[in-house]
Amino acid sequence: MAFMEKPPAGKVLLDDTVPLTAAIEASQSLQSHTEYIIRVQRGISVENSWQIVRRYSDFDLLNNSLQIAGLSLPLPPKKLIGNMDREFIAERQKGLQNYLNVITTNHILSNCELVKKFLDPNNYSANYTEIALQQVSMFFRSEPKWEVVEPLKDIGWRIRKKYFLMKIKNQPKERLVLSWADLGPDKYLSDKDFQCLIKLLPSCLHPYIYRVTFATANESSALLIRMFNDKGTLKDLIYKAKPKDPFLKKYCNPKKIQGLELQQIKTYGRQILEVLKFLHDKGFPYGHLHASNVMLDGDTCRLLDLENSLLGLPSFYRSYFSQFRKINTLESMDVHCFGHLLYEMTYGRPPDSVPVDSFPPAPSMAVVAVLESTLSCEACKNGMPTVSRLLQMPLFSDVLLTTSEKPQFKIPTKLKEALRIAKECIEKRLIEEQKQIHQHRRLTRAQSHHGSEEERKKRKILARKKSKRSAVENNEEHSAKYSNSNNSVEHAPF
Repeated sequence: MAFMEKPPAGKVLLDDTVPLTAAIEASQSLQSHTEYIIRVQRGISVENSWQIVRRYSDFDLLNNSLQIAGLSLPLPPKKLIGNMDREFIAERQKGLQNYLNVITTNHILSNCELVKKFLDPNNYSANYTEIALQQVSMFFRSEPKWEVVEPLKDIGWRIRKKYFLMKIKNQPKERLVLSWADLGPDKYLSDKDFQCLIKLLPSCLHPYIYRVTFATANESSALLIRMFNDKGTLKDLIYKAKPKDPFLKKYCNPKKIQGLELQQIKTYGRQILEVLKFLHDKGFPYGHLHASNVMLDGDTCRLLDLENSLLGLPSFYRSYFSQFRKINTLESMDVHCFGHLLYEMTYGRPPDSVPVDSFPPAPSMAVVAVLESTLSCEACKNGMPTVSRLLQMPLFSDVLLTTSEKPQFKIPTKLKEALRIAKECIEKRLIEEQKQIHQHRRLTRAQSHHGSEEERKKRKILARKKSKRSAVENNEEHSAKYSNSNNSVEHAPF
């Protein structure tokens, strides 16, 4: 496929990770209720915005649905009497704006289907579970040995990826997990190469990759089956969560925040870095590292969802690293995401914001050294270290790995070339997005500076000086003309 050739039909062009912002522009009172007119914008482009109209009852319904997250969200309380007063409506509008600001700046809430449907009903009106069930049912017609036990509702964060608990009919005690996902905006492989690579995944053997039992794909989606692990993921261990619970319930507001032991941090970190190096050496793009994509098997970490990059799905942390122009390859994305993961392992929660200015006390200064190299302002500004460099750092260099399993993942040369081109396309889209964000920031800073109180005062002073100077120049010019006129009269002949 030629570089940046028009992507194949069937993929979802919308990037669900691009942040939505919402501003209440006005309110209008009808007979028995008030409607709020909201301007919603995707990303930085004012052109990519639209209006929605919402009542307080719509906000209340959304808030009730978000209660599963266990957060105390600042929705203004209900009022039955006096709720049509102008002052009350103005005050409530401020409260609702604050509520919108909170949910759109929370990384997990802003990416969930409930919030997306509330703010962007045109793009998120589909019933994704129903679509997944239809696709899975079609698959079972040709593969009758599998049977659905139950849907695993909302266990992941992706809107267009759904999960089902499965069993094999002649092995009813064995539990498996089926995942189904749409193609995403970064799918640049041809249909043929895409389907070949998806079907290669079960042949990938590595001590730190979670084995794929079965994989297949069509022109618009992919379906994979793995063994169900009732111990859950690394994130489940950190948050002490149940694997089958919804994503919002598990991770939005953990009851107890506690990091892992130093030896766990060292061992898990080393194992994850080893598998990243393996994938990078194979030319297989990953870009999807986070704690929910690391399965725990005893004391061993195994990476999940290798198919995501083939499907063209955007990364969980894309809205973070799209801000930094030096994080512009899939390898550097993996390293930055490893920083997020290490922070979560260390402190039991994600960082409040990135870059991180200062780090809380850690079990070892060696941990802080790695965090600084991946999450600090300097690192984000100057670029990420390589995976090989991280492996050489004191935190991981003395970790002994005892596995004897030999990695195997044979990718034909033709498919390696297709992967290389797709990887370049993914990186090019990211670089273009980063460029636009950078230009928008510069323009915003310039406008903010120009509109600041200090600058307005400076402009007033300059204007006064200019006005005085003009007045003086006018007076001098007038005096000169008057003088010349008098001279002409004095020397005129009689």
